[in-house]
Amino acid sequence: MPRASPLPWLLWGRPSMKVVVTAGVFVTTLWNLWCFLNPSEVSGEAPKHTEPLVVLVWGWPSKHVPNISGDVCRELYGIAGCWLTTDWQLLGRADVVVFPHTRLQPGRDRLPQERPPGQNWVWVSLESPSNTKALAGWKQTFNWVMTYRRDSDIFIPYGKLVPNRSATVNIPTKTNLVSWVISNYHRTQKRAEIYKNLSQYLHVNIYGKANKKPLCKDCLLPTTSKSKFYLAFENSIHQDYITEKLWRNSLMAGTVPVVLGPPRANYEQFVPADSFIHVDDFGSLAELATFLKTMNSSRYRQFFAWQKRYSVKLYTDWRERICTICTAYPSLPRGRVYPDLESWFNT
Repeated sequence: MPRASPLPWLLWGRPSMKVVVTAGVFVTTLWNLWCFLNPSEVSGEAPKHTEPLVVLVWGWPSKHVPNISGDVCRELYGIAGCWLTTDWQLLGRADVVVFPHTRLQPGRDRLPQERPPGQNWVWVSLESPSNTKALAGWKQTFNWVMTYRRDSDIFIPYGKLVPNRSATVNIPTKTNLVSWVISNYHRTQKRAEIYKNLSQYLHVNIYGKANKKPLCKDCLLPTTSKSKFYLAFENSIHQDYITEKLWRNSLMAGTVPVVLGPPRANYEQFVPADSFIHVDDFGSLAELATFLKTMNSSRYRQFFAWQKRYSVKLYTDWRERICTICTAYPSLPRGRVYPDLESWFNT
């Protein structure tokens, strides 16, 4: 019997080298195309949003609700791809839901009944633990926190120093030594005790509702700027709790802050060491009073050296704070829930 030709076996039983190479190139091309179109699945990163990030605010943090229609984040702050809404009916479409603590009272009945898959909830507060009520019930609820603390997932300070190129120092004309604006005066607060003892050694010009001398919005800075020093006393002492009393009432006004709050080292993480006076710098309030009353003009001017390199930026519009969520979103941790919010906040 004649032997069968090997050609049909080569053509059909086993692919030729050319066919193998061609198929390999084709498969490699398809793989590269898939990787290009789906980079997040290859790298393990969270999928990138091709549509605007929808941020639902579950009750606006301030009493006055500003206009948030349209592309406000881009128009006001240059943050693209961020859509803010307060419409609860859009819960199912929201990527992030923001819950200001002031809008969560009295409790969980203010929350949505169900959380859509993949949605992240943010707890927001600018108050200190001493002034934040009803935290005990918030366990296994929020994915991220947004506060004045630097270790928050989304850090929202009351203000900050930003670089500038002015290289000038502007010190307003001074007509008195020390001033203080105070609305809620409680004798049990440490700031009340410090003021009472300090006032035995020097006169303090007091404004605000507590002294029945309220200042209009446009009157505050012109008033405090006339004082050489301002009592930037916080209502409670907590890490990173440094409010507008430092940023607006003091530094922006062009007066030297005398601070009462977290330790000096904590303040120095926000502002230069030579830009403020800390109550704890002195062994007694009598020493502090003497230091303020006897300071010469040359020494006083040194407190304003920061103005050559920086200017003050205030955060007063909640729209800007909420828009920063979109900036932080790509780097925020996924799949995490705070087991005990009260424990974290009080640490």
